[in-house]
Amino acid sequence: MTAANPPIETNPLLDSWTTPFGVPPFAQIANAHYRPAFEAALAEHSRDIAAIIENPEPPTFANTIDAFELSGRSLDRVASVFFNLTGANTNDELDAIETEIAPKLSRHYSAIYLDDALFARIDTLFKAGFAGLSEEQARVLDRYHTAFVRSGAGLPAETKSRIAAISERLATIGTSFGQNVLADEKSWKLVLEAGEDLAGLPDFLIASAAQAAKDRDLPGKYVITLSRSSIEPFLQFSARRDLREKAFAAWTSRGEAGATDNRGIIAETIALRAEMARLLGYPTFAHFRLDDSMAKTPDAAMGLLRSVWTPARERAITEREALQALAKAEGADFDIAAWDWRYYSERRRKAEFDLDESGLKPYLQLGKVIEAAFDTATRLFGVTFTERFDIPAYHPDVRVFEVRDRDGSLTGIFLGDYFARSSKRSGAWMSGYRGQEKLAGDIRPIIVNVMNFAKGADGEPTLLSFDDARTLFHEFGHGLHGLLSNVTYPLLGGTSVSRDFVEFPSQLYEHWFERPEILERFAVHYRTGEPMPAELLGRLKASRTFNQGFATVEYVASALVDLEMHLLPDGGNLDAVAFEKKVLDEIGMPAAMAMRHRTPHFQHVFAGDGYSSAYYSYLWSETLDADGFKAFEEVGDVFDPEVAGRLKEFVYSAGNRRRPDEAYRAFRGRDPDPEALLEKRGLMETAV
Repeated sequence: MTAANPPIETNPLLDSWTTPFGVPPFAQIANAHYRPAFEAALAEHSRDIAAIIENPEPPTFANTIDAFELSGRSLDRVASVFFNLTGANTNDELDAIETEIAPKLSRHYSAIYLDDALFARIDTLFKAGFAGLSEEQARVLDRYHTAFVRSGAGLPAETKSRIAAISERLATIGTSFGQNVLADEKSWKLVLEAGEDLAGLPDFLIASAAQAAKDRDLPGKYVITLSRSSIEPFLQFSARRDLREKAFAAWTSRGEAGATDNRGIIAETIALRAEMARLLGYPTFAHFRLDDSMAKTPDAAMGLLRSVWTPARERAITEREALQALAKAEGADFDIAAWDWRYYSERRRKAEFDLDESGLKPYLQLGKVIEAAFDTATRLFGVTFTERFDIPAYHPDVRVFEVRDRDGSLTGIFLGDYFARSSKRSGAWMSGYRGQEKLAGDIRPIIVNVMNFAKGADGEPTLLSFDDARTLFHEFGHGLHGLLSNVTYPLLGGTSVSRDFVEFPSQLYEHWFERPEILERFAVHYRTGEPMPAELLGRLKASRTFNQGFATVEYVASALVDLEMHLLPDGGNLDAVAFEKKVLDEIGMPAAMAMRHRTPHFQHVFAGDGYSSAYYSYLWSETLDADGFKAFEEVGDVFDPEVAGRLKEFVYSAGNRRRPDEAYRAFRGRDPDPEALLEKRGLMETAV
């Protein structure tokens, strides 16, 4: 938690940190510290870059690339603290600072990556070849040269000026997009009364809704929020169709009206990205973006999406027919709509597998699932986790762990921020306060996982859905990718890999949560301590591909809309909602379904460019994870030391030392089998 009234004569963001392991001194940092800290750090970085450019000696790897990697350390530190907090624990003042600083940072980095003299030094080294460089140094030089060229280095002055202006504007409107979505999520709530409003809701959801109401000073009421951990179970269980429709409308219309309307931002973003791509010599932004990815081309990404879309859509239509029959049998006289799907799917799962979320949740305590994630890492990679209560955190709910290797050496520090709150943007993610490197010494990482689970009522444990627990394993997979990093150069550290490879380690890690070796030990009833019964485990396994048509269609629809939108050669006057509808009509989106992320709140794509024209990446990586886990299954041991050793060496610890296809082959011994994806999702029969 940041301090409220700081002594401005000192600035902890710029001072040496004497906290354990150099964790940010959160309690000493106040909002008023950020502006002066950014200004000082930006100036320092500019001086660092000027020293490289003005060096009279001919360019060498040491005086150019090493120096570049060592530059801007204060800026890295200030920015990591600031942007982690604006995502996980923001306030109005931080939002205002973010609005100011985003374009400044864009201008700063554009000036660096478009500087002719700096690029000339890097280009000289690149053209001289890689003789005398280590494998990692060669990779660093190649990646920096690519980054400068893709930023516009070497282009005419007027072109570079326009690229810089576009980048600055995109930074500004991307910040606004994310703040608009968060504002909508904070402002909306569905207040329920005792009685009929709670019809169908299980005890765990009623308890969390009561806690949400208490947090909002509404004693005796129950509140559903737009946090996924609140609204999804409400749509899953509420017997009140009118309330489901109301909640679904709010959830899917975030960022679409009033002062927080993001549609204009989307149109401008698409137009600016398309223009930037043209300036850089590409026909569309999608071509530009994917040129430096595993997929390489939009056609390759589109081919994967469409190959999965057809069998998934067929399965979803079959699923809808089953839901409609169930609803009719129960006396419903309406067609299944999008706000009905989760409700009737839950009822169908109960009918077909004698399995429902309310029966699973008592066995999925947050604390136990965290233990399971840690234990899996210990068994695979030898790392251990010890909770520390003397290390500062930015919120009372954040837990801090010291991570050590099997030889006792420090691996890093891990922060777990698990509960939803109004100061946190929605979703789940991994980030870092410090990356691993060896260039400036043996620097160990500080990694954070951020979730949005509904907190249990006072005195009660937080219980997770199966999807929530899988999400925790997913993000912890990202966390391990950062924690286990073992590189010299920060450019290559941890998750600094191509977007369609970065999800491989995280999605692969999900497999272990579903294994009986894990569930039998950690899925224990929160009241009795009894393990999940074997027959319940069996029913859970049998239902593994249940509703996969729905899950695949809602995801692939979002990925296709993202890719199609970024294939526009000119996004001027774009009506995002109309375009979204056009694409969905063309691919035959089932009427009773909606995209997982509609464009007005698609933060992956428009709150920054992390997944712009690259939301397909999850599916691309899933091909890798589906095939990759078979490496363990083929030897008959999901904790096989030899396979785990290869996985750690070539994936989790390797960062971006190799091209991702080379890294996968080094681990697996071959390219991935594309059929593994359809098999995992249970779509093989549909695809035949």
